[in-house]
Amino acid sequence: MGLLGDRCKTLHVGRHQKHQKWSRHVSPAVTVSSGDVVTFDAIDGSNGQIDKQSDKSVFNSFDFELADPVFGPVFIRDAEPGDVLRIDVLSLEMTDWGWSAIMPGFGLLADEFPDPDLKIWNLRPETGYAVFKDGVHIPLRPFLGIMGVAPAMDGEFSTIPPTDAGGNVDCRDLTVGTSVYLPVFVPGALFSCGDGHAAQGHGEVCGTAIETPLKATLRFNVCKNQPWVTAPHYQTAPETTQIYQIADRGRYTTMGIDSDLLEAAKKAVRYMIQWLVATKGLGRNDAYMLASVAADLQIAELVDVPNFAVTMSLPLNVFV
Repeated sequence: MGLLGDRCKTLHVGRHQKHQKWSRHVSPAVTVSSGDVVTFDAIDGSNGQIDKQSDKSVFNSFDFELADPVFGPVFIRDAEPGDVLRIDVLSLEMTDWGWSAIMPGFGLLADEFPDPDLKIWNLRPETGYAVFKDGVHIPLRPFLGIMGVAPAMDGEFSTIPPTDAGGNVDCRDLTVGTSVYLPVFVPGALFSCGDGHAAQGHGEVCGTAIETPLKATLRFNVCKNQPWVTAPHYQTAPETTQIYQIADRGRYTTMGIDSDLLEAAKKAVRYMIQWLVATKGLGRNDAYMLASVAADLQIAELVDVPNFAVTMSLPLNVFV
């Protein structure tokens, strides 16, 4: 392993070492050196308000102020403002359950889905997929929805919206094998993470993925002289063979066109829901949640003003 590997060590951040706001004044949970590895035991994004026995009545008393806790922070020696923190995602261990929900007032089509709904998933990580319902399998692709560092500004900031410091980016590409690069704004960087997901489509359109507790193993390295990193960057590893293998059957894609980019995205999702209801026998709530955990939003065209085109595509091999 060599001298550097021999010096590196592994530390642990437990579920009790969490905070609800980004702040440069949160005391570190652990202190590490560049090259060290940290394991995190992260509860789900509901912060324990939802469990295996929950039903949609949980939203009668759900407290959004408690949602999306982050675990840490980790102080990395020699990380100074202007540096870049590289985070290598080494492993992500799932548990046996998760949840997806439609929450009143939350999600891309919140006005069209005012009533709450909750799906509890039975996860069997050894199979490589989760069963949405008979004949619909969702490949498991765990990742942390939140990875971020403390902001430069004084004050306390919500963990829900992302910023240039990272945070709740909800990007499904930040999975095992990916290296994430975050600009450092405060001494020690003060990195925290959380919001485990078992699977998600790009866009997370109903507001939730398959939310689940995760045990994450991350390695930290301080990078000097990388001034081009002023917001989150990442590099993915080559695709490897998944546990759950099924032939590619192409994708069904809907397109939203509008002079407002957000409205174009809403149209693409709306059309996907209509297609799923009409051709796959799903109810509207199920179609909305399926789009959130398995379908991908993408900007197809931005230059032919005044209208923009956004697509939503769903891999057809989820229908087994």
